[in-house]
Amino acid sequence: MIVCNHVLRNTYRDSVVLMRVSKELEGQPGIIQATAMMATPNNRELLRAVGLLAEVGESATPNDLVIAIELETLDAQTEVLAMAETLLAGVDQGSAGADDYRPRSLQGALDTLPGANLALISLPGEYAPAEARRSLDRGLNVLLFSDNVSVADEVSLKQHALQQGLLMLGPDCGTTILQGVPLGFANAVPRGRIGLVSASGTGLQQVTCLLAAAGEGVSQALGVGGRDMSDAVGGLMMLECLRMLQEDDATEVVALISKPPGRDTTERLLQAVRTSDKPCVLAFLGGAHQDFGSNIHLEPTLEAATGRLLNITGERARPVWAIPSTALWKRIERVAGALSAGSRYIRGLFSGGTLCYEALWLLQQGGLKMRSNLALNEVELLDDPDVSYGHTLVDLGDDRYTMGRPHPMIDFRPRCRRLLQEAADPEVGVILMDVVLGYGAHPNPSSELAPAVEEAIGVARSAGRELACVVSLCGTEGDPQRMLKQEEQLTEAGALVVRSNAIAARIALALSQNDLSGLPRS
Repeated sequence: MIVCNHVLRNTYRDSVVLMRVSKELEGQPGIIQATAMMATPNNRELLRAVGLLAEVGESATPNDLVIAIELETLDAQTEVLAMAETLLAGVDQGSAGADDYRPRSLQGALDTLPGANLALISLPGEYAPAEARRSLDRGLNVLLFSDNVSVADEVSLKQHALQQGLLMLGPDCGTTILQGVPLGFANAVPRGRIGLVSASGTGLQQVTCLLAAAGEGVSQALGVGGRDMSDAVGGLMMLECLRMLQEDDATEVVALISKPPGRDTTERLLQAVRTSDKPCVLAFLGGAHQDFGSNIHLEPTLEAATGRLLNITGERARPVWAIPSTALWKRIERVAGALSAGSRYIRGLFSGGTLCYEALWLLQQGGLKMRSNLALNEVELLDDPDVSYGHTLVDLGDDRYTMGRPHPMIDFRPRCRRLLQEAADPEVGVILMDVVLGYGAHPNPSSELAPAVEEAIGVARSAGRELACVVSLCGTEGDPQRMLKQEEQLTEAGALVVRSNAIAARIALALSQNDLSGLPRS
């Protein structure tokens, strides 16, 4: 193994930019693996753990950027490092003109934009809380994209924000739409009358996209971070965002999205929604369907919550995503007839943790014994998430897979490799995947995933069996990737493509059990 590091002193780039640069580098000939990251103590430890930290990288400071590369031959070192600097320079040129002033501090940014009222922070976790507090002290609402922030810091920051009447969205807040402006991983959806608050980024994306497909828009879509609904945090920002939406004239219906909250937090939230004069839909994944009076509805899936929202707003026709098309039905029936009895296991490869969680719950409710790297009641935790057996769904966005590497919503290569690995298992008959479009995601997912789907189906057929690849496509036609183009290319490759993650899970279940009677028909 030939490992080289290149240190750019006193150079900062945010995590999304570094993910894209890492992906571009790994796509070059002669490079086995590559990553670009700020040289914080935690990041240096990550590089050391995966064998990518060289001596020069050891001496880097938290203000420095490290480019770490494993090469096939030492001859390519100079050329590859020059390419890395060129990629970083290209990012700079794409984001600012040659004469543009680029502030190097919070105060400099405020001097440039004195009317700004929001700070989006994407720093290494150990430094993010201090910058978030400085932003709050200057009267700025905060969207904290950073992860690896302690629970104690999260609680302190949110309490500090509440004292000043400000929002503290995050940490680990990946998706928000404020006043129609998408921030982080978000989609192009219309403005409308439904306000959403979510402790899940991909959950928020799924609901906003399903609403858009049915012709409904959102007033605000606020991400609060994945831990906000835990009893340790107590729903501090979920409750504050709920209060704001209740007072917002543009919001007629409110939806709250989360994996199952803590018990105490659930009680506080229910007390708050009971005082609302607006209908509230609670999408607490895996919870039993309940109606708490005429205005409060608890739904167990993202799809069910969306359906309830549409029903409340007067849209009573079944939305386009709720029923497989006639053409898709024919393909489902053909694949179902071709699957052999000994090849019925489902393998799920997800980029969205909440989408993986929803699918796990649905498959479990369908009677399957499930395994995963996600914790859910009666789901067996995998000893090694890299090794599947039986019915297994894996969240590839877990920290194990993203430490020092691009997120799977940006880089599809690890998932494509895992797809081929699962396709080679003679007991596997169904592959279940999500593809999340939108700002910040891969610019053309089908360019990587469609050839892999075609190859995976070919691997199975060469062994004398059929393989179903079921894809839930989360996005809108207004997204940069153009949803219909992605759907067409994945379908041509042989995938069974739907727009609802829950529908995709039900199709996978029906194929695995060789029983299509439970699927919706037109």
